[in-house]
Amino acid sequence: MKLNYKRMGEGEPLIILHGLMGMLDNWQTHARTLSEKYDVIIVDQRNHGRSPHSDLPFTYQAMVDDLEELVDELFLSDINLLGHSMGGKTVMKFAQEYPMLVNKLVVADIGPKAYPVHHQLILKGLRNVPLKELQRRTDADAYLAEFIPYEGVRQFLMKSLYRNDKKEFDWRFNLNVIERDIPLIGEAIHDNVYEQETLFIRGEKSDYIKDKDWGEIKEWFPKAELETLSNAGHWLHAEQPEAFIQALTSFLER
Repeated sequence: MKLNYKRMGEGEPLIILHGLMGMLDNWQTHARTLSEKYDVIIVDQRNHGRSPHSDLPFTYQAMVDDLEELVDELFLSDINLLGHSMGGKTVMKFAQEYPMLVNKLVVADIGPKAYPVHHQLILKGLRNVPLKELQRRTDADAYLAEFIPYEGVRQFLMKSLYRNDKKEFDWRFNLNVIERDIPLIGEAIHDNVYEQETLFIRGEKSDYIKDKDWGEIKEWFPKAELETLSNAGHWLHAEQPEAFIQALTSFLER
């Protein structure tokens, strides 16, 4: 599948992958900052943003195959990879399958372990929005709020709300496939041991990477290092942008 992407800057290649129900737009501010030193490529993963939708199983193998196709199309090598949440699992699996293409790997607030399904309220909130009846984007917030109490999460989701060719509101992500295959998004990434330099960045207030997970991380990524950002949750790059960029660039530049 040919993915939608934006490219900016010059230098070592740095590919950035967003998380579940996100899109490359979430990373544009960071991409502009990083483009002063890097050839930054921000990507919409399949079933997200402006990349194609597919009814095929929404697996990490499919997302890795998409990424490999993009890397091949752009003639890239010695790539620095950064992925957040679902995107973090994609880049972990890519690095395990194609270590010869990767320079450094950075994973934001996700581990290789299996995660239980925990997005039920978000999915209920999204299904609660009467898309064809909406008059304004802001009207969606009240429907989402019946199931999603956190305004930041609602605002994040509403970034993917747009008017389609019929002038009706729709989601840029493929809600039907995500809802169907949500158990696949939690699957463990345990393919091969990745022997190269890896940085895991977690939010202090997030429970996606717990202290007890470190043994499993080191089993599959023996050169892994861990940075914890204070006063940050799962959306650590948005909550502590300067600290996130500092942790990322310090690792990439050494």
